[in-house]
Amino acid sequence: QVQLVESGGGLAQAGGSLRLSCAASGLTFSQYTMGWFRQALGKEREFVAGIKWNSGRTVYTDSVKGRFTISRDNAKNTVYLQMNSLKPEDTAIYYCAADFRGGVSDFGPESIDVWGQGTQVTISS
Repeated sequence: QVQLVESGGGLAQAGGSLRLSCAASGLTFSQYTMGWFRQALGKEREFVAGIKWNSGRTVYTDSVKGRFTISRDNAKNTVYLQMNSLKPEDTAIYYCAADFRGGVSDFGPESIDVWGQGTQVTISS
């Protein structure tokens, strides 16, 4: 059974940090481009960060550049999102996503093969 399970969400204050983890099972993790999307209440799901399966190249949406860092550990089948200098506008449900041998520059919802169930991140001002 292919599965992505997120953890690490919760409540933090503005300026604080959180680290999200996404554990993958049932798939050959090293061959998947991995990423994070988020969806705020009443808004569409948006791309946050991605890391390519072979090169490890990373891409970020402009609003999180310099604050968020995506990384992966292929030995642990896990992708991480380190979120620093958090802002209230970062409040959303964060979803882990996997795209088999996908590119990272065009990593969009339409290319995703597997989604996680999501984890809530709430940032208070």
